[in-house]
Amino acid sequence: MPPGDVLCWAAMSTWDTWRARSHPIESGGLTIAAYDLGPPDGRPVTFLHGYPSSSHDIKPAAALLDDGWRVLAVDFPGFGASDKPRGHRYSTHAAADALERLWDTTAVSSTVLVAHDYGASVGQEVLARRAEGALPVDIDSMIWMNGGIYPDLHRPTVGQQFLLDPDHGAEIAASVTEASFIDGLRVTWGERVPFDDDARREIWRSMDDGDGVPLMHDLLHYVADRREHRARWQSALEDGDVPMTFVWGDLDPVSGAHMIERVEQRIPSATVIRLADVGHWPLLEAPDALAAAIRSS
Repeated sequence: MPPGDVLCWAAMSTWDTWRARSHPIESGGLTIAAYDLGPPDGRPVTFLHGYPSSSHDIKPAAALLDDGWRVLAVDFPGFGASDKPRGHRYSTHAAADALERLWDTTAVSSTVLVAHDYGASVGQEVLARRAEGALPVDIDSMIWMNGGIYPDLHRPTVGQQFLLDPDHGAEIAASVTEASFIDGLRVTWGERVPFDDDARREIWRSMDDGDGVPLMHDLLHYVADRREHRARWQSALEDGDVPMTFVWGDLDPVSGAHMIERVEQRIPSATVIRLADVGHWPLLEAPDALAAAIRSS
């Protein structure tokens, strides 16, 4: 953010106005949309977005933070305003590499890390690198939202199951329309606030940007990554020393109450904030709860 630039979160309510605040960085041969919003001397908080969305999701919670916070994010490869080449292998490790590149280009040495959905898998890879002494930044604390951190408990939606079909996934992705995309989001929504079709269209627009919708089957590669790296990622999650808070929507059919109950059993030191009437999207359904967790980190 240029010195003296006034940050107005309300002005970034649409995908177009949000992506206009991005700047390009290079990672893995791709151009990645990076975001560095807020005062340069503010405390860094880095957001890891989910599938099938973008960093735009952080806007409602970020708007509730005071001006002492510096908000960092990337649109992971294949998402949002980042490059979306056909035939590319969209791995969780490449997403973590893009995140490290963001920290390098912004000279960030420590940060609060906030992870949702697919971003939770990226967060687990980040913690594993930290445990191995291979992470160039320190993680002050970690805030998790609904994600498949225990892959055996992950319950993909019907739409995701079709997209994961190795024989027909590409065909299914090519047939996704805005209406069917929004219907897929609707089934993961909770009861706290009404489902907002206008806001969900912004998620669609971030996925459709750069003709990304036909890649939706390829972008689900993180599901296989979770299985392949399960032991390493689980160890980093359960055995590390980073303070952790879980802000979790119980009504999420994908990674809801059944997922957080294992967290409560396996990570007794964690702070767990269960949202009984929230679904898969705490950052959109209960941004006040997420903002409060960030402020307390």
